[in-house]
Amino acid sequence: MPGAIEAAARTLLANELGIDDSVLVLRSAEAVSWSDASVGCPMEGYAYAQVVTPGYRLVFGYAGAAYAVHFDADGSSMLVCGGG
Repeated sequence: MPGAIEAAARTLLANELGIDDSVLVLRSAEAVSWSDASVGCPMEGYAYAQVVTPGYRLVFGYAGAAYAVHFDADGSSMLVCGGG
């Protein structure tokens, strides 16, 4: 996983939480084969290509909570997806 993608995930999560990205602690990073193009975070009312989508799940810690960021292999689809 390229470092630029981790940096983008940090920035996305920090912006969503309204914090500085330097306070996020990377707890885990794993390669995942998502079952469809929703990268494991389907939203109601949306349709997704039913194709195995390689990507990653990063879990960051902040203030005693875990936050997961899911994305496809090239980082073009990246979402904060609930807790870790």
